[in-house]
Amino acid sequence: MIKATNIQKFYGDLQVLKGVDLHIKEGEVVSIVGASGAGKTTLLQILGTLDVLSNKQDSTLLVNGVEVNGLSDRELARFRNEHIGFIFQFHQLLPEFTALENVCIPAFIKKTARGQAEKRAKELLDFLGLSDRYDHKPNELSGGEQQRVAVARALINNPSVIFADEPSGNLDSESADKLHQLFFELRDQFGQTFVIVTHNRDLADLADRKLAMADGRITNQDLVPAEAPDSGTDL
Repeated sequence: MIKATNIQKFYGDLQVLKGVDLHIKEGEVVSIVGASGAGKTTLLQILGTLDVLSNKQDSTLLVNGVEVNGLSDRELARFRNEHIGFIFQFHQLLPEFTALENVCIPAFIKKTARGQAEKRAKELLDFLGLSDRYDHKPNELSGGEQQRVAVARALINNPSVIFADEPSGNLDSESADKLHQLFFELRDQFGQTFVIVTHNRDLADLADRKLAMADGRITNQDLVPAEAPDSGTDL
């Protein structure tokens, strides 16, 4: 599903990723853990094609069998829309649109017919327990409901892989637990691969595999090192 070799990233003179290699299989739920500043979010953004690595000539990044380093900006945008879903710590819903409309946006970008997009969006919202929230705007939803709408939006185009960056970091413990279990239900129901950056130990421990990062490198692929106190920022 995802194969990456020698992933490096510089911001000016600061090297954030120092030659990351990884292989994530189809249908895996993988957590990426480590102290703030270890490079977790930067790695996630590069794997998800939201950012570009600094050494395209001597690295590889295969996502669902496609070498994304060789895609043009236009091709990359299309690939991202069709094959990748994103869930962020803050739901990033558009406040002027209803839950149904927010979920449909990636499908509309893909040029999916409105009727087909809305049918699929309703199916996802129903599955997520939001059948009575189609016409509610984000400010009329609880935090957990907003995040479930964001999950439905990530799934609307049936992506091969979902990237999640601290997806439960803005939720209360009960809502977070429900979201964590939901990821595994979605994997079992729809077969997606999940790559999740998290400081949440419970979520990390639920994953099929844990990738621990420190100082821009993957240091362990199963065990979680002791984390430094979260500073609230990451690279």
